[in-house]
Amino acid sequence: MEHRAFSGIDLPEESKQVLALARQFAEERLRPTAAERDANEEVFDTEIHAELGALGFLGMRVPEEYDGLGLDLLTYLYVLEELAWGDAGVAVSVSVHNSLPVSILLRRGSEAQKQAWLPKMARGEALAAFSLSEAGAGTDAAALRTQATRDGADWILNGEKMWVTNGAAADLVFTFARTDSPEDRKGSRGIGAFLVPKGTDGFSAGKKERKMGQRGSETVALSLDNVRLDADRLIGDADRGFSYALEALEGGRLGIAAQALGIASAAIDEAMNYARTREQFGRPVGTFQGMEFKLGDMIARLEASRGLLERAAAAHSVGDPRARRLSSVAKLFASETAMFVTREAVQALGGYGYSREYPVERLFRDAKVTEIYEGANEIHRSLIARQFYREKGGDT
Repeated sequence: MEHRAFSGIDLPEESKQVLALARQFAEERLRPTAAERDANEEVFDTEIHAELGALGFLGMRVPEEYDGLGLDLLTYLYVLEELAWGDAGVAVSVSVHNSLPVSILLRRGSEAQKQAWLPKMARGEALAAFSLSEAGAGTDAAALRTQATRDGADWILNGEKMWVTNGAAADLVFTFARTDSPEDRKGSRGIGAFLVPKGTDGFSAGKKERKMGQRGSETVALSLDNVRLDADRLIGDADRGFSYALEALEGGRLGIAAQALGIASAAIDEAMNYARTREQFGRPVGTFQGMEFKLGDMIARLEASRGLLERAAAAHSVGDPRARRLSSVAKLFASETAMFVTREAVQALGGYGYSREYPVERLFRDAKVTEIYEGANEIHRSLIARQFYREKGGDT
């Protein structure tokens, strides 16, 4: 069983096997149950995540020395696309766990922190979450207000966080809080990154958000009320947490791009199947030029987006200085491709596309948030221009 996305890149045999497993899991376990998770949005599907952990999909970017699969970046992104083809809500949960917490621990965590958490995360014994955003700090994340105050060797955290994927189910939440003082704010240079295990006194999750799409993923608010953490819960330097978050988000945006491609690919499959089987005026609607043009545009944008993602992944893998810009480009283009393709798929199916009886209605709703999270597309347009300007010798 081959990866559904055609690619001229010759992947190692191990990668091909992992991709075949991901495709099989998406087809047999995710796609048939996606509508159920969408309808039962108050329930987090712990069973499906346990299966993902058992198969190694929660340790894709964890090195083998910590019980992970140690996959290369491109294979990991292809797997996310496969999982998103099955259910985007599950895929984003996997993406957040694999990209943001794992990346921060590997780059900035102590060896003791890695040994304590990475094997559990890789085996699916500990689901992780990433908590940066707040009510007044979304795109301007450095404006967060959650406060971390020293008390001897400990830290005490107080504040409210929002839009936390995996937040209530997570066994470990990577939480960002101000380590500067209210009297001497230092902006992005006064933020620390902390490991907050589930069950810590004063740490609690609010109700699950009711969302337009990706309802199978868990998004909650978190409350920290005098949460006391030992010194070993701080990751790296106390004032550099925000830079750690930005490092992780660069790779995380590639995961969102891959997720968007999975959604778009699923929508094209639905539209193509409809075009083959639905007849009007005595022949399949797929034989009409208007439908051919529509499908042609959808496929072209999907393939262009996949090419951008592969280029961005290659840049990250070799340390190309353009990697940051390319991650924004890939996320921007792929997410807008997902919206275009799912909108066209709904239109192609007509009244059926507007009905919940057909998956394209759900795929259309699932696609929208890819233009919003991991940085709204408006900010990515600015980032792309600014970074390109710097590459050309500017100083903006």
